[in-house]
Amino acid sequence: MDLTNVVLEAAPHFEGYVYPNEATPEPLWSVLIVIYPYITGLVAGAFIMASLVRVFRVKALEPVYRLSLLTALSFMLCATLPLLLHLGHPERSYQIMMTPHLTSPMAIFGFVYAWYLMAVLLLELWFDYRQDFVEWSQTESGFRGVLYRALMLGVTDESDKAVRLDMKLGWIISIVGIPSAFLLHGYVGFIFGSIKANPWWGNVLMPIIFILSAMVSGIAMCVLNYLILTWVRRKTIDMRCLDVMAMFLFYALVIDASIEGLDWIHRIYSAEEDFAVIRQMATEKLFYTLNIGQALCGTLLPLLMLGLIQLLRKRLPEIARKRMYFASALMIVIGVFAMRWNVVIGGQLFSKSLRGFMLYKMEFTGMEGWLVGLAVLSLPFIILVVMIKLFLSEKLPTAGHVPHDSPSV
Repeated sequence: MDLTNVVLEAAPHFEGYVYPNEATPEPLWSVLIVIYPYITGLVAGAFIMASLVRVFRVKALEPVYRLSLLTALSFMLCATLPLLLHLGHPERSYQIMMTPHLTSPMAIFGFVYAWYLMAVLLLELWFDYRQDFVEWSQTESGFRGVLYRALMLGVTDESDKAVRLDMKLGWIISIVGIPSAFLLHGYVGFIFGSIKANPWWGNVLMPIIFILSAMVSGIAMCVLNYLILTWVRRKTIDMRCLDVMAMFLFYALVIDASIEGLDWIHRIYSAEEDFAVIRQMATEKLFYTLNIGQALCGTLLPLLMLGLIQLLRKRLPEIARKRMYFASALMIVIGVFAMRWNVVIGGQLFSKSLRGFMLYKMEFTGMEGWLVGLAVLSLPFIILVVMIKLFLSEKLPTAGHVPHDSPSV
């Protein structure tokens, strides 16, 4: 039998217009594209957490300042990895920088990523650690000594004037970094929100929702890291710092939940021609990830627990608050991942003609499987552990120039 006839017989039959998500057997964007906005959101949220100390002078959060910056850098180093693994030819990714396409949001990400990594995160960390690098290079030997001497970049001035200049430049970079963090993750929401042909994505609130959820997930990740790090090191938790972190997490979650609720209220009230498929998506196809994962576990339960602590903080013992903070932060980071899943996968499940749905079943192995996804999600935490050992080690003496003379974790 002719090979062409075999292919035609095996292909699905369509009459009239054929749209890409009606002709393909499964969504083109898989779990790797879910992980991509999730990681960039954690970067932006963790950096904003650090900016509360340096820019807005929230002194209670000084113990987690450096931990927040290292968290942001660890995830930033892995932000492009899901995209590179998803590409058929990742070795061609350099062409984004060599032949820029300025009308493509995807291509613009290369410049946004380079700006945020090189001109914001690395520079702020260098100015913050420079004095420590000088001291550590004199007290440490072996690999650590070589590393710290290399990171000094030849600048050994420890005078008060030089330290004040470091602090001033770091403060300026932090101010520049706040809108850069919004741009880093807001552009991801812009990509989805600008697709007007897809009713699940085409929404002017999408960039704002992505930015707010990034703030929530980043602060929650910093809460988890601080609790786990102090527990592993068997140190006493600064409850004032933890309470203030949870307070900002609660306020950010209230705003995020309000905006997302407003989005759904508008969809239900307007009830346009695509509302039937959206309702079916929410009640059937994405019931567990949307209603259970995102709404209940990721939003409602943390709101209730954090709100209860705000009302009864003085009456609740410290151990109860710690456990409630840990549970709330863990549910939030899981809920935000569910939100990314609902946006990326959910928007590809229904056909453009609104006549049916596609099926998506992840495989365990393969480039788009669970195993690779878990490996990509685990890599930032491995990098963070290494950075904590190198730059937040208890064995290292500190030069004491963290903003506002704050202690390191």
